[in-house]
Amino acid sequence: MNYFIIGIRSIFFYLVIMIVYKIMGKREIGELSIIDFVVSIYIAELVAISIENYKESILISLIPIILLVTLEIITAKISLKNKRIRDLIDGKPSIIIEKGKLNIKEMNRLRYNLDDLLIQLRSESISSINEVDYAILESNGKLSVFKKEDNKRYPFPVILDGKIDKEVLTKNNKTKKELEKDLKNTSLEKILYAFYDENELYIIEK
Repeated sequence: MNYFIIGIRSIFFYLVIMIVYKIMGKREIGELSIIDFVVSIYIAELVAISIENYKESILISLIPIILLVTLEIITAKISLKNKRIRDLIDGKPSIIIEKGKLNIKEMNRLRYNLDDLLIQLRSESISSINEVDYAILESNGKLSVFKKEDNKRYPFPVILDGKIDKEVLTKNNKTKKELEKDLKNTSLEKILYAFYDENELYIIEK
């Protein structure tokens, strides 16, 4: 076994992976989407194969890595411009606790059980569900918790990237006609983010 070649390949792929993650723009594992996580595992396997099979050309692993990173960048750019594709790839945040009440239907849909919820609540130093006003399971698997005592409102986006979220609209006891009236002739295409707070619509344009 040629330990020198294995060492050189290990250093080379270490530098390659550093460059890859700089290009992908990722900072923490918790920020990776499902597709990013799959790409990460795939790259790790390709690197391991190339280091083990040191007699084979390094291009056997390098070419697939370049293709994977290119595909990930293209997918990220498409999802950045299209909310439906972004929701399909990354998923949408889900309300697990709403106004102090468990959303059992959503928990069943996500196959997210009570033990999972209690573990994540304890990690936020919360001992009881009764302390929680809202709990949102984010697309990266992290639970965002808003306590009752905080007196904070979570501004769910009623419009995101020019698309109306009908579910959030209903939660705000608003109809589409009322929303259009509140928009005051601002076209949906121009809106990046809009939310209701105390029955008033706040708009952030693109």
